[in-house]
Amino acid sequence: MSNAPAGLRFQDEPAFVLHSYPFRETSLILEVFSRAHGRVPLVARGARRPRSALRGLLMNFQPLALSWFGKHELRTLHRAEWQGGQPQLRGTALLCGFYLNELLLNLMARDDPHQRLFDYYQQTLQRLAQEDDQAFTLRCFEKHMLQELGYALTLDKEADSGKPVVPERTYRYILERGAIVETPDSVQGMPVLGKTLLDMAADDYRDADSARQSKQLMRMLLDHHLAGKTLHTRELMRDLQKL
Repeated sequence: MSNAPAGLRFQDEPAFVLHSYPFRETSLILEVFSRAHGRVPLVARGARRPRSALRGLLMNFQPLALSWFGKHELRTLHRAEWQGGQPQLRGTALLCGFYLNELLLNLMARDDPHQRLFDYYQQTLQRLAQEDDQAFTLRCFEKHMLQELGYALTLDKEADSGKPVVPERTYRYILERGAIVETPDSVQGMPVLGKTLLDMAADDYRDADSARQSKQLMRMLLDHHLAGKTLHTRELMRDLQKL
């Protein structure tokens, strides 16, 4: 490991484990979200051995400082240090955390840095651990994630005219286009109140109609960008009828 070229080494990078699974007899394959490098695949050699320094460190939802090397698709983890400060997620909050991870795994390309999204992910984990409005927390994350990944959401202006969205009007939100005023012959898109669009723009989900319609609209948008991929955590949450 010490012979690896210096240019291929990365030291003490802030990161979270998004997913891990066993590899061979004693190792783990990790998908990590690194602040400076985006989603990175790593092999943690020997991490499952009883005396491994990595054993017990490589947990989801815990801030880590990771060091790795390599230039191939699968890089090698060299060291991990726990940074602390994140309360444990429990119950529904834990399921919500896995939902966030599954979204990132399916929508974020490897080796594509998104520093603001990393910071927002970390803030969202804190909110999930400390707050009870988990559905609202998820809507906020979904919106910011899509925006940071380049899937622009225009919520406060009409798509055709560019005029400000009017709270009292009903619109049709059309994929890849945005909100247009609903007319008697409108068939495309999802009907949504102007107030809901403006509340989403402001991350305000206190209104019951806005909470319900924003969930439906985000579901449509995410399904479009997931291109048929199934989110297992969403199925679990639907079964629990929590969010």
